[in-house]
Formats: sequence, structure tokens, C-alpha cells
Amino acid sequence: MIATKSVKPALQQAYVKLMMDVIGRGLVMASQVDEEIKQEVAKFPVNFILSMNVFPNGAAFVAQVTEDHQLKLLTPGSQKPDLTITFKHLTHAFLVFSFQESTAQAFANDRMIADGDLSYAIRLVRCLNKMEALILPKLVAELAVKEYPTQLSLKEKLSGAANIYLKVAQSYLKRSA
Repeated sequence: MIATKSVKPALQQAYVKLMMDVIGRGLVMASQVDEEIKQEVAKFPVNFILSMNVFPNGAAFVAQVTEDHQLKLLTPGSQKPDLTITFKHLTHAFLVFSFQESTAQAFANDRMIADGDLSYAIRLVRCLNKMEALILPKLVAELAVKEYPTQLSLKEKLSGAANIYLKVAQSYLKRSA
């Protein structure tokens, strides 16, 4: 296990900012390719805005549910979210994003707060858990999620991960072009 005290705050901040961006993009792309995540996102109202951030002014991602029930990224601060999941401190976000603590455990340890309808927060966490189960190696995913999906076949994991990673890579290439 990585000792968080040994990682300098500037490095924690840079790592959390990168991971927040990757997770935001990954969630958007997963909403396009994974059936289970598509079904969860379809249960959010159209134009629903969700966000995840680090208190007070740290890394963040903001996504909106489109009319075709997928997610698209928005510029943080451009619109008021309907649901915001906030890490109370940079170190708390680092624990989750370095897979030392699951999202569910972070909520249980009072390291995160949900501002908005709790049922939507639970739905978002289910989407994040499925995405992490798909894109992370199983050993890491088991640390990141409360319960690793037993029905997730290797074929589904590999094809889902490949599709998500490809779309995330394309989104970075489009941004730099």
C-alpha cells in the first residue's frame, strides 16, 4: 500500500487532476459502449448535470445527460450541477484515485459528500464502479469497487476496456488537434 504522507501535495494534486479528467472522459465513453452503464444513464433526466470535484477549488469533471441518454463533458463551472459529489480534501481524493480506498468506503468514512438527490448519487457510483471494473486490471478493480461483478466475463472486460480506452484516447487527440 502506498503511504499518502510520502507523496507531496503538489504531486497528489497533479495526479488527482489527471485521474479526474480520465475518469470523467472514461465515464462519458462508457455511457456510449457499455449496456449496463447506458441503462443507468438512461434513468437520469435529459439535461441532468452531474459533477465530481475536490474541495475547495480542486480538480473536477462535469457531465450532462444528452437527449440520446449518453453523457457529454461540460466545462467545470459553466452550469450549476444537479448532483455534485465532493471530496472533502485532496488527500481523500488521492486515496480513492490511487485505489487505496473504494468509493463506497470513502463515503462510509465521511470523506465525500453528495449534494443532490441521493438516488442519483447511488446511480452515478454504480456507473463509476462498472466503468472501473471494465477498465482496470481485476486486482486493482477489486480494490476500487465495493463488489467486483462476478458475471463480468474476460471477453466483456477486454472488449469494454478496449472500446473505452480507444474512445478516451480519441477524445484527447481531438482536444490537441
